[in-house]
Amino acid sequence: MQTADTYRHKGLRRKLIDELRTKGITNNDILEAMNRVPRHNFMDSGFIGFAYKDQAFPIGAGQTISQPYTVAFQTQLLDVVKHDKILEVGTGSGYQCAVLLEMGTTVYTIERHRELFLSAQSKLLSLRYKPTFFFGDGYEGVPAYSPYDRIIITAGGPDIPEKLLQQLKIGGKLVMPVGNSDIQKMTLVEKMSENEFRRTEHGTFNFVPLCKGKIY
Repeated sequence: MQTADTYRHKGLRRKLIDELRTKGITNNDILEAMNRVPRHNFMDSGFIGFAYKDQAFPIGAGQTISQPYTVAFQTQLLDVVKHDKILEVGTGSGYQCAVLLEMGTTVYTIERHRELFLSAQSKLLSLRYKPTFFFGDGYEGVPAYSPYDRIIITAGGPDIPEKLLQQLKIGGKLVMPVGNSDIQKMTLVEKMSENEFRRTEHGTFNFVPLCKGKIY
């Protein structure tokens, strides 16, 4: 159920945006988009009072809503521009998806947990966000709508799935936290040609694991 976006919420959101600036987020398009997204509507009721703290919180099914700084960092690294066609692997709460949509992109988002898929779908649509939703295995991506300008993976794994690299357009960018279950390095992949990729690493993070298959 949607909660009103009050003056208090908006004030707390502005404070959060100022905090993100001090932490090195410089892309104003991202900050403005995050200032418009009511994060409290993507959180479980028990955590709504903490919605504008720069922290991750549980959302059910063993998953989390990412820390706002992490959302901003991944999006900034992805170098999103208006009208990009984006594949998001791991819809989760739907918050990252909402930020991308606020930036004027077209989002195809896939979630393997049916519980989260249905919850995120309900929340996003109630807020009038309209990505294209898929309940499926993120390792497979969504080849029917490829190639994508950008691909963002919101869970960590030891390697970037080959099928996702195949679905990235030449000149496109993919961001994924790569590493073991304890800590990952945020990895940017730029597709230079059909078989040539440039990889760079950008700090350490801790994400839930990227898993195969679907959970009903």
